Amino acid sequence: MDERHRQHVAAWLAQVSGGPKTDSGEHGGHHHMISRHLGRSITEQQRRKWVNLLLDTADEVGLPADPEFRASLVGYLEWGTRLAVIMSAPGVELGDPGPMPSWDWALPPYQPPA
Repeated sequence: MDERHRQHVAAWLAQVSGGPKTDSGEHGGHHHMISRHLGRSITEQQRRKWVNLLLDTADEVGLPADPEFRASLVGYLEWGTRLAVIMSAPGVELGDPGPMPSWDWALPPYQPPA
């Protein structure tokens, strides 16, 4: 991985959880982030390891351990990493992924247009 990957992930996670829009402003946002996964053939084993690393990091930095917070965080990470696996498959073409999905306590990160 590119050595700047950690910084990009931190900017992305901050933005989707309501923080500054650094990812969109400095790193190209949602479209760029998804494009970086194209053709990488991410495996389920790699996806699970990545989720576990993010959850270990959440523990290390002292994010809340209460069940509601962790269930919401895990839900968003599961959604995002499964999307990364889908987008990394051979032959996938990027189209318009839309705006950066944001994390919400009550809603999944993506809601189809009404």
